[in-house]
Amino acid sequence: MKKLEMQLKPMISIILALVIGAGVITMVGEDALNVYSVMLQGAFGTTRAAASTLVKATTLIFVGLSYGFAYKCGLINIGIEGQLYAGALAGTIAAVYLKLPAVLHIPVCLFLGFVGGGLWGGLAGFLKNRFGANEMITTVMLNYIAVYLVGFMVNGPIKEAAGTYPQTEIIQPTAELPVILPKTQLSIGLFLAAAALLLYFIFWHYTSEGYEMSMVGSSNEVARYGGIPVRRTVFLSMVVAGGFGGLAGCMEVMGVQHKLLAGLSAGYGFDGIAVSLLGGNGAVGIFLSSILFGALRSGGNSVQMFTKVPMAVIYILQGLVILFAVLDLLKGKKEVR
Repeated sequence: MKKLEMQLKPMISIILALVIGAGVITMVGEDALNVYSVMLQGAFGTTRAAASTLVKATTLIFVGLSYGFAYKCGLINIGIEGQLYAGALAGTIAAVYLKLPAVLHIPVCLFLGFVGGGLWGGLAGFLKNRFGANEMITTVMLNYIAVYLVGFMVNGPIKEAAGTYPQTEIIQPTAELPVILPKTQLSIGLFLAAAALLLYFIFWHYTSEGYEMSMVGSSNEVARYGGIPVRRTVFLSMVVAGGFGGLAGCMEVMGVQHKLLAGLSAGYGFDGIAVSLLGGNGAVGIFLSSILFGALRSGGNSVQMFTKVPMAVIYILQGLVILFAVLDLLKGKKEVR
């Protein structure tokens, strides 16, 4: 019974958000049912629309895994945006300047993307262990450093030679993720995201390392008493969480943009927090909530094009879903206490 209740809670959050969103849409003089119909059509109505939703969901899966991985170890990773940019920068440098066959080039770029994000996340873990710095504060600060670092790089050292825009050269064709659906941007990144979800599920349910991290997340003192190296576990958790964020940025470059831009991310890092919370930080939940937020992004473009409702209403819907998910989480913690 309790398991069923836990499964229904995200649905309740979504329904409440849609109901209140309908009220907001009505207030601006539009038919809510028509707007939601346009949104649904824009997200899944055609093959290209569905592909666009899945492309966005792919990135959201990785940023959701980033937050969920750290959260299960008792850490709040608000630095996914910075980790995304750090991974994108590392992967892009390899994708632009290395010349390798595709069978090697793609794995090398993805590996460096993971390393770039992992180093950025690991830095927050190091600061927490060494100085007791709160990871919520350090990860937020590291966001700004990563974003401005990328801005500096694409305006100078790695800026395209014959261009005026703050961006790099187009990546090597051998570094582009192969497209799995012609005339769309849907690439093998979707399969990589599915593999990451499977590994995430196996790690937390069937490995001793996952159990140790869960123990640290439940109680540092109990974990330390049980012989678990808390500091090392915290550091590794932030490295892996950052690595997932870095992969999101790297694959955004390799599969969608094909170059590094100053404004690469449309807030994906922060959406990852909502995706993970709404999905209960579990693999299946993260997958489903990624599809939802991907649909909101794709469908929102259609709403703005074919109705008089501004894109801001879509952001209101996202915010309401997040609000109800967080309120439910806080209520659950209060009941446990």
